[in-house]
Amino acid sequence: MEARAVARYVRLSPRKARLVTEMIRGKSVDEALAVLRFSPQKASRVVEKVLRSAVANATHNLELDEDSLYVARAYVDQGPVLKRWKARARGRAEMRRRPLAHVTVVVRSRETPAAGGSGRSGRKA
Repeated sequence: MEARAVARYVRLSPRKARLVTEMIRGKSVDEALAVLRFSPQKASRVVEKVLRSAVANATHNLELDEDSLYVARAYVDQGPVLKRWKARARGRAEMRRRPLAHVTVVVRSRETPAAGGSGRSGRKA
């Protein structure tokens, strides 16, 4: 079972946000939140918000245990680019590109080991 959350049209560069999502991919939710909390990048606050939303979706909608969740996938897609003009010297204009991003985080529940037995295959050693 997996739950996901998406933040679309976020005003940050997808290239910079991908650096943050690479830090949390594959980690448990508690560890990922700790990494994001102490990360100085602007994108870490956005990714943390999306991660908390994905965890809330998993616990509320799918009734999964929050302690067994981990970040299965975290990726950033490019959104549309806002194009703005800035005045320059001698009556000229310069185009400024303001990128937007779509942040997606997918959390999945870790499988608990099967009960019964010591984990051996049942044959004698």
